[in-house]
Amino acid sequence: MPGNDRDHDHEHGDGHDHAPVDWRDHGVKVIPGNSLDPNTAQTPGMNRAAAINAARVGAQKIWAGTVTIHPNAKTGAHHHGALESVIYVVRGRARMRWGEHLEFTAEAGPGDFIYVPPYVPHQEINASTEEPLECVLVRSDQEAVVVNLDIEAAETVEEVAWVDPIHRG
Repeated sequence: MPGNDRDHDHEHGDGHDHAPVDWRDHGVKVIPGNSLDPNTAQTPGMNRAAAINAARVGAQKIWAGTVTIHPNAKTGAHHHGALESVIYVVRGRARMRWGEHLEFTAEAGPGDFIYVPPYVPHQEINASTEEPLECVLVRSDQEAVVVNLDIEAAETVEEVAWVDPIHRG
């Protein structure tokens, strides 16, 4: 394909006039779990801590961090604007509620992933009365957008099971 040779040469510094990248300072970054930054947008009932964002590592397109919800606790209803979110459950049992009146619900445990599309009103609930719910959170932009909502929650909820759209039985 045209351009491939040039791109290949560019990567290996063939004498073109451009400064080499300092990969030591602009390469991989490992952020120790005990040095996350709690100074990020918060929602009542949960503790968020940033690991990856623009200020800490120069991220431009993603934000990542941790979320902890105490036993028997739940967050206020909120959404994340245009951002997409992925939550990975590390420890504990998550119950998600979502919708205009939080009328839909689903649960997730260790090893499960939760996807939250843009603008979806939702609430995270620790389904355990004994252990904290610990999750890893990744968002599609490094801005930690959180819009806390005042929603009257539905008294009855509909449980929604995920169906794989690619590998339907």
